[in-house]
Amino acid sequence: QVQLVESGGGLVQAGGSLRLSCAASGIIFRFNAMSWYRQAPGKQRELVATIGFTGSTKYADSVKGRFTVSRDNAKSSVYLQMNSLKPEDTAVYYCKAGSDFWGQGTQVTVSS
Repeated sequence: QVQLVESGGGLVQAGGSLRLSCAASGIIFRFNAMSWYRQAPGKQRELVATIGFTGSTKYADSVKGRFTVSRDNAKSSVYLQMNSLKPEDTAVYYCKAGSDFWGQGTQVTVSS
């Protein structure tokens, strides 16, 4: 059974930082691309960042230079370091493994 468990969300002031974590089980982690998505109220879920099994990364234009995705294959975990947070970053953040598996999400709220 595949499980993805996100943690690290919370309330932060604009300009602050948060680090999200996603721990995976039930998959061969090192062979999976891992992604972070987010969904704000009333909006569609959008891709934030992806890290391939080779370590290559891609980012949404809105977060480039502020967010960094990384992975630790030994811990079957993926991370999202979020700096210089803005109120528009407020959303539920989801971890995704490959093309099929989603975590339950973690709330990030950025106050102005």
